Amino acid sequence: MNIGTYSFEEYMERIQAFHGSTAPGMIAGGIMVTIARGHLPKGEIFDVISESGHCLPDAVQLLTPCTIGNGWLKIVNTSRYALIFYNKYTGAGVRVYLDAHKLAGFPAVRGWFLRELPKPEQDLGAIVQEFKRAGQAIFGLQKVQVKPEYIQGEKKVRAAIAICPVCGEAYKSNLGDICPACRGTAPFLVVQDGGDA
Repeated sequence: MNIGTYSFEEYMERIQAFHGSTAPGMIAGGIMVTIARGHLPKGEIFDVISESGHCLPDAVQLLTPCTIGNGWLKIVNTSRYALIFYNKYTGAGVRVYLDAHKLAGFPAVRGWFLRELPKPEQDLGAIVQEFKRAGQAIFGLQKVQVKPEYIQGEKKVRAAIAICPVCGEAYKSNLGDICPACRGTAPFLVVQDGGDA
C-alpha cells in the first residue's frame, strides 16, 4: 500500500521526521489524503479543509502543497475526523472520513479512534498493522460542494498595513483603529520587555 508517493514504511519514517512521533492520526490522515487525491480530476488546483486540528493538518502539509501558511489548508473544527479536498474556484470536491461503523474487524484502531482504551494501554504496533491491513477499507467518501465563504478563488485585495497607535507594531488596517492584540485578543502578557532582539 502506498501513501502519497511513499511506500507505507517510507511514510512511517516521514511521519517520525515531520510530526515527531508515530501518531495513528498521521497514518489515518495519509490514507485520507491518498483517497481524496485519487478522486480529484488530474491537474486540478485544490484547497483543503481539515475538520480536526489534530494530526490531519500535518498529513496534508506533508503530502500536498497545501499548508496553513500559504492559505490552501484551513482548519474548520467540527470535531470530526475528516478532510475535504475541493476545487479552489468552484468548491466542488470530496470529503474523506474515518468511518467508525467500519472498525469492527480492527479493534486496535477502534480502541484508539473511539478512545475505548487510555493512551498508555493502546498497542501502537497493533494500530499500525491494522491501518496497513485495512488500507482504504475503513474510510468513507462523499462528494461535496464547499460553501462559498470557504472558497478562496481569485486572490483578494490585501489590506493596507498600519502602525498601531498603542503598541507601535504593524497590523492589517482593515482590522480596526488599533490592532486586535491591543483590543485584548493577545495570547500573552508581557512579563518583561527584552528590548531589541
